[in-house]
Amino acid sequence: MDCSHVFEFKFNRLIVVFTLFSMFLLVSLGAKAQVDTLHKVEETHGETAEKKKFEIGKFALHHIADSHSWHVIGETYIGLPIVLFADGKVVTFNDNDFNHDNDAKVVVEKDGQRFVKMHEKIYFASATANEHGQYVELNEKHHPENKRPLDFSLTKNTCTLLLSVVLLLVVFISVGNSYKKRHGKSPKGLQSWVEPIILFVRDDIAKPNLGHKYERFMPYLLTVFFFIWFNNMLGLVPFLPGGANLTGNIAVTMVLAVITFLVTVFNGNKHYWKHIFWMPGVPVPMKIFLMPLELIGIFTKPIALMIRLFANITAGHILVLSLICLIFVFNSIWVSAASIPFAIFIGGIELMVAFIQAFIFTILSALFIGMAVEEHH
Repeated sequence: MDCSHVFEFKFNRLIVVFTLFSMFLLVSLGAKAQVDTLHKVEETHGETAEKKKFEIGKFALHHIADSHSWHVIGETYIGLPIVLFADGKVVTFNDNDFNHDNDAKVVVEKDGQRFVKMHEKIYFASATANEHGQYVELNEKHHPENKRPLDFSLTKNTCTLLLSVVLLLVVFISVGNSYKKRHGKSPKGLQSWVEPIILFVRDDIAKPNLGHKYERFMPYLLTVFFFIWFNNMLGLVPFLPGGANLTGNIAVTMVLAVITFLVTVFNGNKHYWKHIFWMPGVPVPMKIFLMPLELIGIFTKPIALMIRLFANITAGHILVLSLICLIFVFNSIWVSAASIPFAIFIGGIELMVAFIQAFIFTILSALFIGMAVEEHH
């Protein structure tokens, strides 16, 4: 089916919507940065000179990390359900019970057990507070030594994951129904927006790397592409339902890489495995030397996928936060005249990176799978 007309008639519309969406995100980022900056500067001016130097690293890592609450704006948070397995019992309560404390100073008593939260991790509370008012025992590195219950809580990243799954289902079920109802007709509505991207994945990713077997792996490639892209974009929205750093969480990228690894391994044909363990035409001494390297390569490929996506998404967020933090480092609101425009500029680049990283992960997955299913010539 020739769908080239979709690109011809819808391309301008895609450009307009993408531009408007980009402007919306950038303005939102700038506004949020200014509000947070003014709030932080007010706090800074009220502090004593003996306060230790502002640490960009801790500030940035805190903001990109997962959490048990969802920040809305200012001091407004949505507490998420906390589910713990402690001493053989399931304990549930809401994060709001900690009163937004993250320094182990507020104790929550539930079902005869006491809990505190420190650095977004939940611990069993000590009987008494230490000299800093914290109900934990700290070691020389200021890390809590208290035991931790098993945490099955619904965190911000988990909520974003579920949201993206619902969003993907709504989009693709709607598009699938449109294909059934409008079989043989030109696309319309949501179908007309999604079809160019589907064709892009098919014609520029699947077919060149998988050949005539591309249809078998199209569902996985489309799923991983749109999952990564949607969550990358949600991570750039500075307010609900965005704000989470899902694709910047190495556990998430690890699962995606493991799925690619399993699809590759279980679909590898005899020629693929023969090349790894025997390498026809190679002298026996070289086979002994190269076989361990080829075997290691099976595992390094998905590891590279995992780290690449995690590092690129995380680096973009850290760079934006670091630029905003320059205001606090220099302790001057005038620095915002330079740092915020640069942060908005980097935010614009992140819009491209969101698509590029989805493309890179998908095309490398298709390449690895294609190498495993390629027929011997």
